[in-house]
Amino acid sequence: MSHQPVIDGLDFARTGSKLQGALPVAGFMRLRDALCTNKGVVQYELLGVPEELGRPTLRLKVAGELQFVCQRCLGALEFPLRIDVSLQLAATQAELDAEPLAAEGPEGIVAGREMPVRDLVEDELLLAIPLVLRHERCAGGGEQVPNENRSPFAGLRGLVGGTKH
Repeated sequence: MSHQPVIDGLDFARTGSKLQGALPVAGFMRLRDALCTNKGVVQYELLGVPEELGRPTLRLKVAGELQFVCQRCLGALEFPLRIDVSLQLAATQAELDAEPLAAEGPEGIVAGREMPVRDLVEDELLLAIPLVLRHERCAGGGEQVPNENRSPFAGLRGLVGGTKH
């Protein structure tokens, strides 16, 4: 089993530390059900920023390609990801709650003494993927354009024997 990096969030940010590497997709347990395959890796770079907008911050960059299941055709869907996010650190949840929520700007998180880098990366992957993943155009059957003159119940005729009354 490979070494999984763990950081002390506040110390990492305050000292301006840098960490980079690759994480196997197979290790992202919360993503597993949505993936078509768990092969491959994602690259990450984590930078500590001593003060950004008055707080220690982590800047996380993630790049890779994940294989999801298309929700339209159920085939494989390659989804390239490029993430660049700033995470402002707070020592406690109360400290975060005291700050007004900003629509723009860095996200706030509680820093821990033992923050697994894999969890930080996986959190950002989960936030970056759309709720419903699908191809622009699926190969299996293609796009069906609705016929405006056709009755929405026309397809039911074949299910009940095809007879007209």
